[in-house]
Amino acid sequence: MSSAPTIVDVAAAAGVSVRTVSRVINRSPKVGAATRDAIEQVIASLGFTPSARAQALASGRSQLIAVIQGDENAHVLGAIQRGIAEVCSDSGHELLVRPARVADPDIVQQLTGFARRSRVDGLIVLSPVSEVPGLPAALARLGVPAVALASRQLAGYPTVLVADDAQASAAVGTHLAALGHRRIALVTGPAGRASSQERAAGFTRGLADSGIVLRPEMIVEGDYGFASGMAAAARLLDGNAPPSAIFACNDLMAAGVLKAAEQRGLAVPAQLSVAGFDGTDVAAMVSPALTTVRRPMRMIAGRATRCLLAHIGQTPAAPVQDHIALELVIGNSTGPAPV
Repeated sequence: MSSAPTIVDVAAAAGVSVRTVSRVINRSPKVGAATRDAIEQVIASLGFTPSARAQALASGRSQLIAVIQGDENAHVLGAIQRGIAEVCSDSGHELLVRPARVADPDIVQQLTGFARRSRVDGLIVLSPVSEVPGLPAALARLGVPAVALASRQLAGYPTVLVADDAQASAAVGTHLAALGHRRIALVTGPAGRASSQERAAGFTRGLADSGIVLRPEMIVEGDYGFASGMAAAARLLDGNAPPSAIFACNDLMAAGVLKAAEQRGLAVPAQLSVAGFDGTDVAAMVSPALTTVRRPMRMIAGRATRCLLAHIGQTPAAPVQDHIALELVIGNSTGPAPV
């Protein structure tokens, strides 16, 4: 059986040096168009496949990028990882996944150590890790480009993709008010999370614009998990003046609200309207299908990856704050306020 063609075989067939072939493989601008075309034709005719390791050594890059995640919501993370992987497959990069805990006091040292050991070409940093103070500066000192995903503007990253959580949540408040609801409750995410703060602030503003004040007793903190949505709903629905509508700051908690309503024999939306946030597959899985804010995480992740690859290629000239509008999707879980 004949062995696979090597870069030496390509150089011999094209009548050029191995170094020139290497430059063509690594897209160096130092090779003329005619020579490049001739070498590429030889590569195609021989069926030569460059070694990824050899390409990485020649370019000084690892062909690895990493996503740093601190969220445990598999429905969100799955969409993000698929969006990144799609772009990586086209660019020849491999994806590493690095979980992180924002509560760890040495999280900045952990992540800079990971970047050094893995020799990644760049990082995509998800919320809430992107909000950790000192992380963007530490990565910049290390010389590792990073793109952040966030719910508000962040300083220090070359690019931040900002999902407009507040504006979208305001639309939820306006929607519930337009349906005639006045006893409206909010299940927030963890108090320290920027996404939770932005969604709560936006929802409160949307209600205020409709002449409704969100009363303190109608606000319960959750942790973005299903069980916390159930517990928050139980507290609200078992009170003396239960709400006719509940906005939970993510779909998992909204699913928990639906479960609590079912346990109490409440019909949704006839007796209780429920809205969520994220637009994950959970929104379509539950019954009735959730009214929710759709975050196109797969698209956002793909855009973040393309931005990162541009930074790795040193094309961007200035830091970018890219704002992404979100869409309110009306499902079957919200309806007119009960009379």
